Amino acid sequence: MTEIILMSDPKIAAIPTRDCDEPLLDVRRHDPFPVDAREQDDSGAFAHLREGVLSRLVDARNLLPDGIRLLFIEGYRPPALQRFYFERYAERLRNDNPGWSAEQVRAASSRFVSPPEIAPHSAGAAVDLTLVAADGKELDMGTPVDASPEVSEGACYTAARNIGSEARVNRQILAEALTGVGLVNYPTEWWHWSYGDRYWALATGTGHAIYGPRELG
Repeated sequence: MTEIILMSDPKIAAIPTRDCDEPLLDVRRHDPFPVDAREQDDSGAFAHLREGVLSRLVDARNLLPDGIRLLFIEGYRPPALQRFYFERYAERLRNDNPGWSAEQVRAASSRFVSPPEIAPHSAGAAVDLTLVAADGKELDMGTPVDASPEVSEGACYTAARNIGSEARVNRQILAEALTGVGLVNYPTEWWHWSYGDRYWALATGTGHAIYGPRELG
């Protein structure tokens, strides 16, 4: 995809899902890499991913330069929590832009939070990641993880021009490792990568998603 297609685009919702029923695994127990606690919840849901996504992240570690590691921020997000995040952000945009239509609010919201019915995180198919040095210090990526388009003035977009050269190089390192194992990026969030969901199916030309939203059983 050369243009930015937002999660709210009808093309995403139109893609069928044939869930392969892979389990959600806790990344802290299966060949783990550093897991950050900033999105930690009482149930530990944040640390789960579908088996196929986790195995690809493990492979991606071998594609990183020496001394650089992946830092896991958040994976699975329960549908109810996804709905809460989406509605809260949409309400904020609605209040800040009283002249916007419902469609404009939905589209703008989906730059930062996926509509709950198609959210890759709720399928266990998406992961938020950044890079750290061997000592655990986060590398310069241009913005913090989860910086909104408004707060970052668009610097959260993966191809943003208003970031420094070091951050641009680090984003490229992250992208090469993750695309090398089959993940795709959501272009409005440099940290968001997925495999097997509807957005991945559109980006790769696959006819259907293999992971759909589910509850953590």
